[in-house]
Amino acid sequence: MLQEVLMLTASKTAAELSADIRAGRTRVADAVRQSLQQIREKDQDIHAFITVDEEGAMKRAEEVQKAIDDGSLKGPLAGVPIAIKDNICTRGLLTTCASHILDNFVPTYDAEVITKLHDAGMIIIGKTNMDEFAMGSTTETSFFGPTRNPADLDHVPGGSSGGSCAAVASGEVSMALGSDTGGSIRQPSSYCGVVGMKPTYGAVSRYGLIAYGSSLDQIGPIAGNVSDAAALLQVIAGPDKKDSTSAKLDDYDFMSALREDVRGLKIGIPVEYFGDGLEPEIASAIRKAGDVLAAAGAEVEDFHLDLIDYAIPAYYVIACAEASSNLERFDGVKYGYRAENYEDLNDLYKKTRTEGFGDEVKRRIMLGSFVLSSGYYDAYYLKALRVKNLIKQSFNKAFEKYDIILAPAAPTTAPKIGSSLSDPLKMYLSDIYTVSVNLCGLPGITVPVGRDGAGLPIGMQMIGDCFREKTLLRAAYTYEQASGSTSEGR
Repeated sequence: MLQEVLMLTASKTAAELSADIRAGRTRVADAVRQSLQQIREKDQDIHAFITVDEEGAMKRAEEVQKAIDDGSLKGPLAGVPIAIKDNICTRGLLTTCASHILDNFVPTYDAEVITKLHDAGMIIIGKTNMDEFAMGSTTETSFFGPTRNPADLDHVPGGSSGGSCAAVASGEVSMALGSDTGGSIRQPSSYCGVVGMKPTYGAVSRYGLIAYGSSLDQIGPIAGNVSDAAALLQVIAGPDKKDSTSAKLDDYDFMSALREDVRGLKIGIPVEYFGDGLEPEIASAIRKAGDVLAAAGAEVEDFHLDLIDYAIPAYYVIACAEASSNLERFDGVKYGYRAENYEDLNDLYKKTRTEGFGDEVKRRIMLGSFVLSSGYYDAYYLKALRVKNLIKQSFNKAFEKYDIILAPAAPTTAPKIGSSLSDPLKMYLSDIYTVSVNLCGLPGITVPVGRDGAGLPIGMQMIGDCFREKTLLRAAYTYEQASGSTSEGR
């Protein structure tokens, strides 16, 4: 009987599962057991998780069930298990950033988004694998080893939120949180065939997110369908006095955007995104998705988006500069890993960082320190900031005419494990369609639009103007309903 209950639970979306729990048809503990069972069965091969908090999740399930039974918890995601990317602080639960230098770090406080999840009655199952300090596009730079793509275990899930996307795609959980600095939610969502959203910069508090690039980082939802992504965004969005960059929105009812209607929307497709380097199968799938939206009533047309060729160099100069500053705090003195044998304070710093950081993190710290150094600051960093402003002006001009920009999320489907790390520049170029969104603080969402000839997922990216998440969700939901395109991992 219990096995039948668990199987029924596994087939539900997060919103459906919560509705069943609140109606008394399912128990919170059964939902948690089902998720833990899926992790035990699948994660040995996928390695989506660094930490699984089985004891804490079951204890929390009892507390949430009591609150639901007495009527004090009524939210649309109450009782739903969720996975958390391992750069988001969780009080009393290991938070490593997938790095040796933090492999013993247990925060004494919760990130603001974690507090919001608790208030909504959600259950944290564990912490997901990622590229070390979110630096990478494949989840191969993790100190704990790579995550594999559930669609094909020989391929990467993307990065840096690859663990969260793989956990959702495999059905280990129905939703997860990731972070997006240059596409780290949208690109792995494309590779894994799930829905991932990067909100407008400031729409979700960054308090408790261990920083990579402070002006670029943003926490966002990952789910198997647009409805669940909207529900999770509704839980985590909102201003926070602990984060001076957070913003107060006029409307947080993102679920009200879930209606099948794009009539009157103007959608632009940048011709620059469909040049050399984009796989023909991806271009074809996105064009067909545009046709679906046009058939539903949207006006879809090509247009020119200027300065896109400068996005990658500008992004990596700015991101690495901010990373070199943010990672100065990891010195072996206050918390985290400390080298055992050292002669003096400078030697402690040197050996701790040499032993604690991986190659990709060291590479980006050195690049960031270089562009911030005397004699190069004006030539590189200030110039990159000027280019960032020009790119933002280009997007502002586009949004004067279009409500949504339709684009690929990545130039290829998921590459094979081991093929990207040998050529860092090739890995950096996989972010070509996503980094501009972070440079400009814009919202973006990735939805599945099919599979290539090898059976690997293809994702389409929709980009909106600042704080136009509801427009994106409405268009994504319309496409999803019209095409029947949702995550197949459930």
